[in-house]
Amino acid sequence: MRTERKLGAWLIAAGIVLVAAGLGIVGFNLYDEYRAGREASETTEALKSEIAAQQEPVDTVEEQLPDYVLDQDMEMPTTTVDGNEYIGVLEVPSLGLSLPVMSEWSYPGLRIAPCRYSGSAYGSGFTIAAHNYSTHFGPVRNLSAGAEVVFTDVEGNRFVYRVQSVEVLEPTDIEEMLSDEWDLTLFTCTTGGQARVAVRCLKTADIH
Repeated sequence: MRTERKLGAWLIAAGIVLVAAGLGIVGFNLYDEYRAGREASETTEALKSEIAAQQEPVDTVEEQLPDYVLDQDMEMPTTTVDGNEYIGVLEVPSLGLSLPVMSEWSYPGLRIAPCRYSGSAYGSGFTIAAHNYSTHFGPVRNLSAGAEVVFTDVEGNRFVYRVQSVEVLEPTDIEEMLSDEWDLTLFTCTTGGQARVAVRCLKTADIH
């Protein structure tokens, strides 16, 4: 009888520890999402202010073409915020998302903001990766064909895209993910990281 009581007490204690650990993980994840959203929001505002400050009045008599039109292979310009290099701001109006985009991707970088995975806004195959935080790319799986996506580089050049499709790919399908068939791809992991959600977009216009 004593042995059974001890075993029962041990099982109850173990259960309490597991529940506490689970609540701790949930709490950490919620805080991490909040932190990521706050940092992205602050960086976005800093980038928008910097972009607006360097805008020059358009010379209607002698308007010059942007450099990227003359050279689509040029490197995207960057600006530094809090020690990180950014190439611009991504906006998805239908989801209420306005996010900074880092110049290069890294796992530490993804905890702060979406990152350029490959390509450039000046050509095709522009691919942006982000965590599936609710404040980052978690909601993009809900986008419908025709939804507008806007990317503004740090020099104020705007690129407008329309969503064509939302795909679910295997984590190892890198070649398909980086297809040049699309002007812009937004991708993130599904919950648990079992697959990837890829939002495929085509460019509709450049607004200089």
